[in-house]
Amino acid sequence: MSHPKLANIFNEDEKKVDWHDKALWFVRHKRDLSAHKVKGWETLREFGHQIKAHTLANLDQYLIEFEKNALSNGIEVHWATNAEEHNKIVHRILKECQAKKVVKSKSMLTEECHLNPFLEERGIEVIDTDLGERIVQLAKESPSHIVLPAIHKNRHEVDDLFQQHLNTKPCNGDPQYLTQKARKHLREKFINADAAITGVNFAIAETGGFVVCTNEGNADMGAHLAPVHIACMGMEKLIPKQDHLGVFLRLLARSATGQPITTYSSHFKTPAKGLKMHIVIVDNGRSEQLGKPDFRASLHCIRCGACMNTCPIYRRSGGHSYNYTIPGPIGSILSPGKDLKKHSSLPFASTLCGSCSDVCPVKIDIHSQLYKWRQIITKEMKQPMLKRKSMKIMGSLFSNPTQFNRFAKFCRWALRNLPKSILYAKPNVWGKSRELPKGPKMSFTEWHQNRENTKRMKNNG
Repeated sequence: MSHPKLANIFNEDEKKVDWHDKALWFVRHKRDLSAHKVKGWETLREFGHQIKAHTLANLDQYLIEFEKNALSNGIEVHWATNAEEHNKIVHRILKECQAKKVVKSKSMLTEECHLNPFLEERGIEVIDTDLGERIVQLAKESPSHIVLPAIHKNRHEVDDLFQQHLNTKPCNGDPQYLTQKARKHLREKFINADAAITGVNFAIAETGGFVVCTNEGNADMGAHLAPVHIACMGMEKLIPKQDHLGVFLRLLARSATGQPITTYSSHFKTPAKGLKMHIVIVDNGRSEQLGKPDFRASLHCIRCGACMNTCPIYRRSGGHSYNYTIPGPIGSILSPGKDLKKHSSLPFASTLCGSCSDVCPVKIDIHSQLYKWRQIITKEMKQPMLKRKSMKIMGSLFSNPTQFNRFAKFCRWALRNLPKSILYAKPNVWGKSRELPKGPKMSFTEWHQNRENTKRMKNNG
């Protein structure tokens, strides 16, 4: 189903749309306040952009360096070409250590690879331990945001969900009660886990270590209590040196939630005595994206979600309307590269206002890349006849000033005089949820010319 159709479903609940919009704009506002407190914020963004560009240009060398150092640290390194291979590697590791119960911290890569259902089909219990992720897991839904996975659910919906799955008492959505019950439920899972799976926010080639950022400490609980730790990492998460880490840690939390730093920035380098640590490095289309000059910079993304929080389309259509693991503006760049036909509507789910590019901590030119995808899609995919005809007519109008002025004059007259039954007929998609303005009697150009003529007459008189 296309983005417009899925967005229409989300828009049926106007109250939910309104608080979803306000909640995300609140996070965007926090981001602005936090960024403005950092002296040299734009310089920091530029550093982040340059480090990422340099790393991607030399990715082969840094991957080899990271593997060498990680192996010397005692970490077992695995390579996966695609999602299927990633899932098989993780399953093989779990099978070898006879793990039946797994706790997993938030990882968009494992969501991308659909790891949970893969393991569950093979008799392994997988519990998402990030509270937002656990909520959507219980609801049998995918995350609707990469940092705030359950942002589409209010506290009363969570109350109902916990009553159904965790046998809690009705509490009118009391956040403290719900959090306490979630903590008790998850502590049991941590204690009894046979293995822990985490994502990777940053991997450092120089040291062979990696960093996982959370606000709940759930990655640490899982990784330190379980005998086996499996870290799943997209190959673009690499940075060259330990010194570069400070740049990204300062950018990430402020851009994501407006915090100076995440509550836990956990460094993993060497497995504790008697424990095992694995890292699975995944391609899954990243090499192909790297080979596209127009879209290579999308791999700079550090998964902060800032572009989603600011996007007027995302805020009022919800993450599930994108039907892709990474929603919002950045997901609308990544998804057509995976399946152009399926995701052809996503680059058009944008006003091209550029706000996403303005807030991106690593200065990805998001709106420019969305525009480039539009050109490719329009050229390579057959467009609906109505769209082709209307674009042809508009092209003719815009190229002929006389025709354009006549048509504009008619439109202004129509907006003043035609009945609503005609103005808001089915072809007028724009007017479906918008009140069109009353047409002025003259255009700005006509008004300006009349004003100048009046001035001239006064001066001559």
